[in-house]
Amino acid sequence: MKKLVFICLGNICRSPMAEFVMKSMTSDYQIESRATSSWEHGNPIHKGTQGIFQQYQIPYEKGKTSLQIGREDFEAFDYIIGMDASNVSDLRQMCPADLQHKIYSFASESVPDPWYTGDFEETYLRVQEGCRAWLERLEKESEDGKS
Repeated sequence: MKKLVFICLGNICRSPMAEFVMKSMTSDYQIESRATSSWEHGNPIHKGTQGIFQQYQIPYEKGKTSLQIGREDFEAFDYIIGMDASNVSDLRQMCPADLQHKIYSFASESVPDPWYTGDFEETYLRVQEGCRAWLERLEKESEDGKS
């Protein structure tokens, strides 16, 4: 089973949103989320993200708290997906050289951080679109026989 981890700065807004939106679309992959920073370590999913989950009836783990990505994650996950260019840059600095090939951008355009913009709806729409694109990509790779 392929393992994906979505990454944002604090792991309370965008990456958990991507985690649970993707989980609502498929059960064919192991899907988690992490932070590049330790700023929010142990904090729950932001109330704005929880509001989106409730509004769109997306199941989520109410007890989930922020976790920072660590070496074991770089080793364990097949796809390490940064939500914006800054996250991808941070991941490249944190990731061991032999595992850099696992780092990807979530989408061609960065997903805005609703912690700063306050617009959880816009973030949700971009996350939903990006998750659909990732699901199509993963299914195509499976069809093409990639491991």
